[in-house]
Amino acid sequence: MEGQTPGDRGLSEKPVPTATRPSLSSLGAVFILLKSALGAGLLSFPWAFHKAGGVAPAFLAELVSLVFLISGLVILGYAASVSGQATYQGVVGGLCGPTIRKLCEACFIVNLLMISVAFLRVIGDQLEKLCDLLLPGAPPAPQPWYTDQRFTLTLLSMLAILPLSAPREIGFQKYTSILGTLAACYLALVIVAQYYLGPQDLAREPHLASSPSSWASVFSVFPTICFGFQCHEAAVSIYCSMRHQSLGHWALVSVLSLLACCLVYSLTGVYGFLTFGTDVSADILMSYPGNDGVIIVARVLFTVSIVTVYPIVLFLGRSVMQDFWRRGCCWACGPQPLAEPSGPWVRMSLTVLWVTVTLAMALFLPDLSEIIGVIGGVSSFFIFIFPGLCLICAISVEPVGPRVKCFLEAWGVVSVLVGTFIFGQSTVAAVMELL
Repeated sequence: MEGQTPGDRGLSEKPVPTATRPSLSSLGAVFILLKSALGAGLLSFPWAFHKAGGVAPAFLAELVSLVFLISGLVILGYAASVSGQATYQGVVGGLCGPTIRKLCEACFIVNLLMISVAFLRVIGDQLEKLCDLLLPGAPPAPQPWYTDQRFTLTLLSMLAILPLSAPREIGFQKYTSILGTLAACYLALVIVAQYYLGPQDLAREPHLASSPSSWASVFSVFPTICFGFQCHEAAVSIYCSMRHQSLGHWALVSVLSLLACCLVYSLTGVYGFLTFGTDVSADILMSYPGNDGVIIVARVLFTVSIVTVYPIVLFLGRSVMQDFWRRGCCWACGPQPLAEPSGPWVRMSLTVLWVTVTLAMALFLPDLSEIIGVIGGVSSFFIFIFPGLCLICAISVEPVGPRVKCFLEAWGVVSVLVGTFIFGQSTVAAVMELL
């Protein structure tokens, strides 16, 4: 593809109007895209392998999903070039119309808000376990007030998460994303090493499921995969921040990022499941002894990993709220808004609002582990449905050959149908579990 012109490929590309002086390198884009996908879903992959009925069916589901995951990223880059928009919701609205854009924005806010709350709950749980380890006490004796999760999580949000979320451009996250990626890789290596070199009191020959109990159990792993590999919400913003914005270059970045992510997830899922079998916990770190030094380091580094991915989610949610601000000001005050949405006052106000709301929900709402399937189901919109719709609409306005057009239309329809099935199946399963 690099050696061909857009006309030779049957797909034309247009320059994207990006923010001033896009400076993100290809390596930085790989790390941000990789870190966007290496989140809290890493802890639940061994449990997903158990739900699927074993290593073989879970790995097969992961490989099938990988095809759609990579194609979705490539489609979003192509759609951004065709539409000339620099945000995910802008691309959807520019190609599919205002009605689909409103649906996209609603799903965007709900999904990112729930993901942010889930991240903070994971961080809070890890902080609580670390405080219990550092300050052990008898059960009747109350823990000091400064070890309470409400205090530690609030303090960490003010001192680390809020400053990391303040920058205007997502390109800043390439520095913290490198650190977060290394932390996630360390967790995967620890799980592999514990399987071979773990202590003798660790389960060495657990009961393993020989085959999936039903096809429904295999399909149940897709929401976890969607929850784990959700980097598509950031794809357009990352693409528009790159110095080299070509379809072939973006395809290479997407393939490298998701292959590396798939390796980390597969190692974690396979060896975590082989270590504990059907006894594996939904949080793999909960299955290991709490006083193991290697696990303590892994817990600390994974907390750092989640802290570095939270600002990427906030950046995407803030971009939607900035669009709301821009449209509301134009409706109320005319073409000259009271304040520029990307200016420091509006940007910091929206950032503080997002952190405050998600922190309050994480501290006072009940456990969110039961609705992880709902998060994965909503994520299927951004991985399958919206990219498929964008592809169908993009080729309807772009001059492409008849065979290429027929193939791309068919692939777009398949993506929409697969995404609709995953959303319906995961939502029904999550509601049934809650009931």
